[in-house]
Amino acid sequence: MASTFTKSGKVILAGGSGFLGQSLLPTLCQRFEQVVVLTRGPSKVDGQVRYVTWDGKTVGPWAAEIEGADAVVNYVGRTVDCRKTPANKRVILESRIDSVRALATALKQVGTTPRVWVQSATAHIYGDTGDEVLDESAPIGTGFAPEVGTAWEAALARAATELQGCRFVTLRISFVLGRNAGALKTLSRLARLFLGGTVGTGRQYISWIHVADLIAIVMRAIDEPAMHGMYVTTAPEPQPNREFMRSLRRAVGRPWSPPAPASMVRVGSWFMRTDPELALLGRRCVPARLMREGFVFAYPELDKALDDLLA
Repeated sequence: MASTFTKSGKVILAGGSGFLGQSLLPTLCQRFEQVVVLTRGPSKVDGQVRYVTWDGKTVGPWAAEIEGADAVVNYVGRTVDCRKTPANKRVILESRIDSVRALATALKQVGTTPRVWVQSATAHIYGDTGDEVLDESAPIGTGFAPEVGTAWEAALARAATELQGCRFVTLRISFVLGRNAGALKTLSRLARLFLGGTVGTGRQYISWIHVADLIAIVMRAIDEPAMHGMYVTTAPEPQPNREFMRSLRRAVGRPWSPPAPASMVRVGSWFMRTDPELALLGRRCVPARLMREGFVFAYPELDKALDDLLA
């Protein structure tokens, strides 16, 4: 992607070692003179990027690196692609809340108020809602995912009261499609093995977004002063699972695969050490604010997105 930004300032990217962070990093390097990635890995310098070790929950020596930050992007959060044991559920919740608290505390201690904080959040906050169309005005759902989403956003709201003068943008992200990464990598591999049939009833909606569009939204949030508050961050055309899987099979050249009933999904998920609800439940999200504010998606249609990523 060609840079259209004026290169200046310092950005902090928390959670920059995963799929989303690594996808965003090249564009941040085009936009900012200094890029600091907070990581649980070892500290190192890689060209323009400084990787700085932190634990994601307590303030330590890493705080000195964020002094003078112009922008903060926080992608931290333990993956939900796991069995929902009590221990995993605790880590999923705490990893999200603790990172927000640590960043806010560190920024207060070093006396830095960034002009913008872009925070990842979850579209799963709406719960499993059938074919109800969900935008920013939709009510919060019930269950573990909505509880995590609510606590996550509440932690950010507290940070906003502590960092007066900082503009906060919260992105409720759902299923991000990336090349050879994320859940699409697993789904496309299964589809190539003729295991890409309709999952469960096939009526559950999949709200998705191409990673390039997510990057563009994050950069818009950083550079557009009018952006503030919460945004549903999905493509404008969510698809029922039945249609999503049909498009996926077409993209990988598999005309048919047997359906996977819910019972089979639960057994398969146990062997894959993941949560069957990720496949069996869904939500029909639409990015009402982004469209109203004129954001143009490069990949608004699923077939176009899959062709780009899987060709």
